[in-house]
Amino acid sequence: MTKATDPATSFNLAAYVLAAGAALPDKVALSLLSGEAREDWTYAQLIAAVRGTATGLLDAGLAAGDIVLMRLGNTPDFPIAYLGALAAGLVPVPTAAALTAGEVAKIIPTLKPAAILHDVDVPCPDHAQIIDLAALRAMRSLPPAAFHMGDPERLSYIIYTSGTSGKPTAVMHAHRAILARRMMFEGWYGLTPDDRLLHAGAFNWTYTLGTGLMDPWTVGATALIPAAGTSPTALPDLIATHEATIFAAAPGVYRQMLRDLSPLYLPHLRHGLSAGEKMTAAVREAWEENTDTPVYEAFGMSECSTFISGSPSTPAKDGAIGTAQPGRQVAILGPKGPARTNTPGTIAIHRTDAGLMLGYLNDKKLTKSKFDGDWFLTGDQGMMDEDGQITYLGRTDDMMNAGGFRVSPLEVEETLLAIPGVTGIGVTEVEIKKNTRVIAAFYTAAAPIKEYTLTDFATANLARYKQPRLYVHVDALPTSGNGKIQRRQLRDSFEAQKK
Repeated sequence: MTKATDPATSFNLAAYVLAAGAALPDKVALSLLSGEAREDWTYAQLIAAVRGTATGLLDAGLAAGDIVLMRLGNTPDFPIAYLGALAAGLVPVPTAAALTAGEVAKIIPTLKPAAILHDVDVPCPDHAQIIDLAALRAMRSLPPAAFHMGDPERLSYIIYTSGTSGKPTAVMHAHRAILARRMMFEGWYGLTPDDRLLHAGAFNWTYTLGTGLMDPWTVGATALIPAAGTSPTALPDLIATHEATIFAAAPGVYRQMLRDLSPLYLPHLRHGLSAGEKMTAAVREAWEENTDTPVYEAFGMSECSTFISGSPSTPAKDGAIGTAQPGRQVAILGPKGPARTNTPGTIAIHRTDAGLMLGYLNDKKLTKSKFDGDWFLTGDQGMMDEDGQITYLGRTDDMMNAGGFRVSPLEVEETLLAIPGVTGIGVTEVEIKKNTRVIAAFYTAAAPIKEYTLTDFATANLARYKQPRLYVHVDALPTSGNGKIQRRQLRDSFEAQKK
């Protein structure tokens, strides 16, 4: 892979993130919010805790390059341990607290962590070296370690993505990946040092870790994080009470916030940010109507974070997710190269992008399969108009074939969500008998809805080839840890029951 930065440059991701805060020692870096109360961490306190943790991890016998698996909960301990490991030159691996001990045990043979950082409330298998939460907290008062400086191309951290197969895949990132996030500041956030960015996610979610913490700290802004267990319906009051200027969340959180929500007076809020899955037009319009602020959406993935977005300077057109962020090389590729304007294809990003992964851990074959010449293939479908605005069509694996037409489940889902009584919907193609596949809509509602109500609505609002031929009422839709609908799981579960 072509190197995106000068390998001779001495660099450390944690040092880069905390540099602005070092010049603002008394400024609040982090506020943990609970109603009107808050727990503040100044930049001086945060930096001391991070560098003390780095000292403690090295004193525990770990050395630069060692992998440390993170099994920590939704508390400030998570980002402090993460940055502490990076500062020491270790390779942290953040994982979702919701994983079971058995699920974590499956990744350990490939990962081979030198140690596990563990909160007793988070499931975790046995390991030769476990550093518990009490020990981690005690490290914060130790003398500060020097930042481990080196090649920005060296391995920095590893994150897991399940992809569409459901099999966890370890994605390796370099220290220089943090440099690509600068492109989001103007290309998505409109972020400044004076901002107070409230992220609704948990500390131990990578979306929160990047957008909610690392990025505000990189410019010397203040990060606001709701305490664990905060209801989405309580978030508007937190935005107002703590004078948040930017709000970030997944679309599902916006949906829950907007239930029975009356117009809000949020004088300090400039706009909202959304990522993790496609936001429906109905949710976007309801947010803008109730808050009198826009919401800017971003598209990304574990292999490259976000690189397409709308922003205050370049808003997305109706139906689009935005444009390539400044400095990004993005293309829509067809079978014979770049697709024509307004023609569907695979969203791709150039291999020289600073935010692109180093590769998949111990899987050179899979890494190679993701590239087509100089382009990394995301596995997502989209199309680009004459102004560079990109419309997202869904995962390649999720695209449906109806009578020779390619159909995006996102379009069908967004349309059918407007049916009175429907609270959630997932659309996929299922096999109902050998060699016969149809579009099926799995929906949640307080009670099953008359099928003619569903079919009449679809007939009035969708082209015939886009209309589901099967409607299934379910108690809940399967979702990933970040709220994305698992359409493959819907399909597999339905087909298994038919056998």
